[in-house]
Amino acid sequence: MIDNGKNPSHLGEGLGEGPILLLGSGGREHALAWKIAQSEKCEKLYIAPGNAGTATVGENVNIKADDFEAIKVFVLRNRIQMVVVGPEDPLVKGIYDYFKNDSELKDIPVIGPSKAGAVLEGSKDFAKGFMQRHNIPTAAYQTFTGESLAEGKAFLKTLQPPYVLKADGLCAGKGVLILPTLEEAEKELEEMLGGMFGNASSRVVIEEFMSGIECSVFVLTDGKDYKILPEAKDYKRIGEGDTGLNTGGMGSVSPVPFATTEWMKKVEDRIIRPTVEGLAADGIDYKGFIFFGLINRTNTPTGEPEPYVIEYNVRMGDPETETVMLRLKSDIVDLFEGVATGTLAQRKVEFDDRSAVCVMLVSGGYPGSYQKGYPITGIDQVEGSVVFHAGTALKDKEVVTNGGRVIAVSSYGANKADALQKSFTEAQKIQFKDKYFRRDIGADL
Repeated sequence: MIDNGKNPSHLGEGLGEGPILLLGSGGREHALAWKIAQSEKCEKLYIAPGNAGTATVGENVNIKADDFEAIKVFVLRNRIQMVVVGPEDPLVKGIYDYFKNDSELKDIPVIGPSKAGAVLEGSKDFAKGFMQRHNIPTAAYQTFTGESLAEGKAFLKTLQPPYVLKADGLCAGKGVLILPTLEEAEKELEEMLGGMFGNASSRVVIEEFMSGIECSVFVLTDGKDYKILPEAKDYKRIGEGDTGLNTGGMGSVSPVPFATTEWMKKVEDRIIRPTVEGLAADGIDYKGFIFFGLINRTNTPTGEPEPYVIEYNVRMGDPETETVMLRLKSDIVDLFEGVATGTLAQRKVEFDDRSAVCVMLVSGGYPGSYQKGYPITGIDQVEGSVVFHAGTALKDKEVVTNGGRVIAVSSYGANKADALQKSFTEAQKIQFKDKYFRRDIGADL
């Protein structure tokens, strides 16, 4: 190991127990910070910009996650040994390449893919083309622009309802529409191509609908080898019974009952390995998380349920991270070191056998308009569960609401029902004006 404070360019032997900088400010970042802070290999943890929760496990730094210049100054001044990227935005904007191409930063590892790799999430059209090229099972699709609106409408007529429309670019999880009738699909296609999601929907992917239950699978890769992390299922709709508008996520459950050893072997053989090998074959520099949004598809050509890819993300999911981190027993900094040094194959991943469930407390009105700045009470009364802050801030030393998704209450249990009951019980103790949460997380499993 390198002595603390030495130049991190001696990467070959490991990274040394130096300061780590984590970028981001949501529930995912609090969960990552909570896990990183447990590592003996983390001498000090900074989070930029962080939230009221991350301040309890590290030191928040008032720098935006995509302000590369300010990040550079901070990294050099504080002798940061590793940068872990939480959200997709800095990755799509090329923070990995920014470090790699800077003579002062190039030896400091960034956990996250290159800009070329981040296009897997940054462009739905690119991701679908990648899957087609590498024979990875996904829904049949075509991509359209404003110029090809008529062709898009003609393609819709060849599909069975419901109709799936996806904005090509990043829309913070809100750019996917599933529409029951052809008329609605045609109308929404026009609106999307007309700028409903700004530049993100200047291209729209139309794909066949896949029925089945969804599941999120996560891996860490150093570009050649990979380690599979605990899987999870998240709940996107605001209303109970999966009704109402899509959100960033209302809760998550891990493990997922249908993700058996046999099912996960199919996922690894048909999806994970071809993805990692495909990235390498395409010459894409990828060192970080890959999130596979999967569906156990029931309307397959054979009629047998099979795993298919809905989408890729290039970072951990939120609120899945708030259960996955509870179930990851391994030292996450050790795994990151394996990613950075290309020695991931030599590292060990261990899971906690217990179930973990996360329930998200949100602001009234979310995902529409909502108020911020309400005081939050009762966090200190929570017992036996882990409270992750998603949209919170400190105002005059008081924790207040600062987002649509405010707090995630995560709990262990001997089984799913046990973990659920624990999260629901503890969630009642936390109070803020117009608080809302779903009471049916995991009920469909």
